[in-house]
Amino acid sequence: MTFGKRLMDIVIALILGAILLLPFLILVGVLLVLDGRPVFYVAERMRAPGRPFRLWKLRTMKVAASDSGVSGGDKSARITRTGRFLRKTRLDEIPQLWNVLKGDMSFVGPRPPLRQYVERFPELYGQVLQSRPGITGLATLVYHGHEERLLKPCKDAVETDAVYARRCVPRKAHLDLIYQRNRNVCYDFLLLGRTIGRMLARFGPQRANKSR
Repeated sequence: MTFGKRLMDIVIALILGAILLLPFLILVGVLLVLDGRPVFYVAERMRAPGRPFRLWKLRTMKVAASDSGVSGGDKSARITRTGRFLRKTRLDEIPQLWNVLKGDMSFVGPRPPLRQYVERFPELYGQVLQSRPGITGLATLVYHGHEERLLKPCKDAVETDAVYARRCVPRKAHLDLIYQRNRNVCYDFLLLGRTIGRMLARFGPQRANKSR
């Protein structure tokens, strides 16, 4: 990671965390407490092969005794009402500002993968994770919606894993490597701007489907 990219991460994280988003985080924290504790969801992700870290998010699901793997249709019944809004707007990822300040993540980069996929596809993730994982990125902007549609019909963890490994991992990695070849601070700002624009659009009124 370049000095300019790291400086950008720290400055933006401090501005967002200390000034703009702290009141909202407190409000959402209260709503989540009313839904039941804990407020935060903390899970292992990989910064690089052999380098795990603890990723922080706001809890969006009811707690389950056994919870692992990516989220597909098999977990949809556990999403809370508040959690559905947080996921739609991606505001559940606000606590990852802490991961950015610690240096586990950047604002822009590949989404940090689960250990099981890094170990299953070592050559692929050995390349992808030469970029520090990010809160958003090219693959997130281009592929996230399609990934959700692919995983939504999955009825159990085995099916979710099979679809994700076969159809999502290679396509996301392809986009992450495109970003890696073109990354610079200006490109990061462009991707951040598109991410913010998409988030703001999700707060607006939904277009009704009109039949003719």
